[in-house]
Amino acid sequence: METAIGVFVSRERAEDAVKELMRQKVPQESIVFLTKSESEAVTLGKDLGSYAGGFIGGSAGLAGATVASLAIPGIGLVFALGVGATALLGWLGAGTGAAMGKALSTGSGVVQPTTHAQSAEDASFFREVLKEGRSMVVVRTESLETATAACAILDQQGIGMQGRTPGRMETSTRQVGGATVLDVRGRITLGEGNVMLRDVIHGLLDKGSKRIVLNLKEVDYVDSSGLGELVRTYVTVQKQGGQLRLANLSERVQTLLKATSLTAVFSIHDDESAAIKAFGA
Repeated sequence: METAIGVFVSRERAEDAVKELMRQKVPQESIVFLTKSESEAVTLGKDLGSYAGGFIGGSAGLAGATVASLAIPGIGLVFALGVGATALLGWLGAGTGAAMGKALSTGSGVVQPTTHAQSAEDASFFREVLKEGRSMVVVRTESLETATAACAILDQQGIGMQGRTPGRMETSTRQVGGATVLDVRGRITLGEGNVMLRDVIHGLLDKGSKRIVLNLKEVDYVDSSGLGELVRTYVTVQKQGGQLRLANLSERVQTLLKATSLTAVFSIHDDESAAIKAFGA
């Protein structure tokens, strides 16, 4: 499953991105829009419903103007738009996702808030983004072709890096002070870096590594899929009882995380020594 995350400063930009996703035939069930503003979600739902009706011959379109609401610990009420909300909320927490999926299938319009304690950890990645007044468009798909099209659109429309660099991703690992340092070089992008990063992290976890430092000093490009992979990596390590810390962020990566408000989510350190020390005894 590939995950691409687009962060937006305005509803208009997010709406443009979703419309372009639909024009490029990204399946509606793969798209979800997240916001803290109910009025923003309702307005976007109506606009996209009308757009999709004309675009694909009378279909109700994205979400059919259905706005699902979910109370997530540490965030509060979050509004999700799109039939893909079921999959995304399932990612946030299995119990919450199941409850939301059942509610959405009834077609009742506005889903009443529900809570699930286990969603808090994963939802931390959305907390700071939503608190800052940003909105998000998330695309989750098994299709590499669909993911490629979605990444191109989200990278162009959302907050992201400009000027893609040519270097492919490379990794190497070192053992330092009881921790595993994973040196990453090049770019973390769909079909290249994200898959490699995923495989390396799973390999480290399988070998029992629980303290992992991502050294991103030589990472010069991260696309919307790469951003999604960093989120997935952080959550995966935590769920396996481990800790993941980011160190030596390149200026471009640091700028991206600041712009998307994710610097407050990841454990970030100036250098690997500080990251290792932060693990404690």
